Formats: sequence, structure tokens, C-alpha cells
Amino acid sequence: MGATMSENGHENVPSRTRRRFPGISSRAYEHPADRSALVALRKLSGFDTAFKALSGLLPERSLRLLYLSDSVRVGDAQFAHLHDMLRDACYILDLEKVPPMYVTQDPRPNAMCIGLDEPIIVVTTGLVDLLDEEEMRAVVGHEVGHALSGHSVYRTVLLFLTGLALKVAWIPLGNVAVMAIVTALREWFRKSELSADRAGLLVGQDLRASMRGLMKLAGGHHLHEMNVDAFLAQAEEYEAGGDLRDSVLKILNVLPRSHPFTTVRAAELKKWSESRDYQRIMDGHYPRRSEDGDTSVTDSFRESANHYADTVRGSRDPLMKLVGDIAGGAGDLGGKLFGKFTGASGDRPGTGDDGKGKGPDTA
Repeated sequence: MGATMSENGHENVPSRTRRRFPGISSRAYEHPADRSALVALRKLSGFDTAFKALSGLLPERSLRLLYLSDSVRVGDAQFAHLHDMLRDACYILDLEKVPPMYVTQDPRPNAMCIGLDEPIIVVTTGLVDLLDEEEMRAVVGHEVGHALSGHSVYRTVLLFLTGLALKVAWIPLGNVAVMAIVTALREWFRKSELSADRAGLLVGQDLRASMRGLMKLAGGHHLHEMNVDAFLAQAEEYEAGGDLRDSVLKILNVLPRSHPFTTVRAAELKKWSESRDYQRIMDGHYPRRSEDGDTSVTDSFRESANHYADTVRGSRDPLMKLVGDIAGGAGDLGGKLFGKFTGASGDRPGTGDDGKGKGPDTA
């Protein structure tokens, strides 16, 4: 079913009964780490002006012309079902201006929201072919969430700097400086993906569809061969398994990526869907955009710090457990490190070891 005319003149009415969130602030669904970074940036005097001044260096006009000339613009006459989803998503999240959306030929399933002055959404044919209607609705909501949060600006900068890093790779130290910024932006963008997944759930309001979409991104079309519970069990095993060497490898594996691993995204989204914060939003209790100007940077950073403290305390990852030990003042950290990396504790005073070797702690 497509969108219909509403009483207030909008044509963005959801095709089935879904809750709508008038005036919702992106703070309602943003991941604590993502939110604290964005609030701090927005509070910096003159940041937006200075950042927009870089637009002459960024190929935004070129990107827009590229998609206009060599992709298919979504509308009533082209990919009408995607157009309905887009208007639905903007209606539900109360995004006043519907961003342009394009489908581009690429067998790799992907979607992105880019643009400095105005966001544009791009989805690949690989993604359109891969997902069913409700799974795609969550993805469109995900991208609209990026637009509402203002992520498109930083995503465009990330794309530009990634290309620049390749061009200056031959310059001594030039690539090091650019890649340092790229690495920092990627770390932020991975957090922003967790935020946008939440926005996708608020739009689709179908957790199983969101889970199926993430599984398909990991395993392809073969949904009949996959199981949501088993997929989430992978995330549990990834979080808890291995020793410190595996923890380091996890970090190295994720550094070059712009997105978190799909099992991690699925587990994070399921956890949020079961939280009191999510239920309050669904009940109509959420921060409004009209209150964004009163947001406290200090409170935002405190919330982010509390989130990370809870994450460290609740994590079963060996490295996170070690961080917890350090924070808690646990003794003989040298012995713990030695045991983690060698698989034996050694006879060290104060460890409670009886002198017998033991295997690595993988709990």
C-alpha cells in the first residue's frame, strides 16, 4: 500500500498503522557515544560555519550530478514502492523535507546518506534485490535516521578523505595525517550506524524484519537456511570467546570498516528493543527537537561515560574484563596479562595460583 493524504496536507502517511513521533529529536535514538560526539560538535561556536566553508573543497555538486546522470531517481514513476517507504519514514520521524533518493547499479548490497547542504539517499540494486518490503523499510528508516541526525555531512567528509588518502599515499607523512582523521571518523561512523539501526526500528516497528535484514547482509538470500536466534548466538560467542589475542584481533579487524559487524549490530538492536528507553519512545515519551538547544554537553558526556562503564562491567570479552580489573584496582595485572597471552599463570604471589599451570581463561 502506498502513502495517502493526511488531514494536515502531508502525503507521507504510513501504509499501515504505525506509531508516529511528532517533533522527535535524534537524541531519542542516538547511541550514547554517537550522541555525545554530535552534541559537542554542535555546541562548538562557529563549528557549522567553518565546516560548511570546506564545501568548496568537497565534491558534493559532483556527487549529485553523478547520481542524477547515472542512477535512477526514486519517485512516483520510478521505484514507486521505495518512494512510498521513503515518505512513510519521513512522516513517522517527522522529517519535514523528503530527501532525494537514488537507486544505483551495484551488485553489492549497500545504502548511504550523503550531502553537505541537503542529504541524499542512495541504495544499490544489490540491496533492493536482497531485501523484502519490511526489511527494506527498516533500511530506508535507517537512512532517514542518518538524515535527521545530520550524519550525511560527516559521511560526505569521510568519503572525500578516504579518496584523498589514496591520492596522497606517496607523500611522506601525508597519508599518516589523513588516515588519522579517517580512522577517527570511521570510529564515530560505526557508532552512528548503531543509532541509525534504532531509527530503522522506529520506522519499521518490526524487530524480526530488522534482524532478517542484518542476517541477509551477512549471509545473502538464503534466509531459509538461517535462524535469528542462532545468528544472535554468534554475537554472544564473538563477544565472549577467545583470549586477549582475539580481543586485539577484533580491534584490528574492525578498524578499516565503516560499519560494525552485522552480528554485533543485531545484538545491539535487540538489546535496545527490550530496553525501557525504547518502550518510552513507543509510548510517546521522547526528547523533542524544540528542546535540542537546551541539551547539556556535560550531561551527554556523563551519559556516554556511564554507558561505557556499564559495557565494560557487563562484557565478557577478555580485554574488557581486564580493563574492568584495572579500573577496579585488581592486583597483579602483569600476571593476568602473562597468563592471558601464554595460557599459563605461573607461580606469582597474590594470584591465588597453587603453582600448577592452567589453560587460558576464556570465560
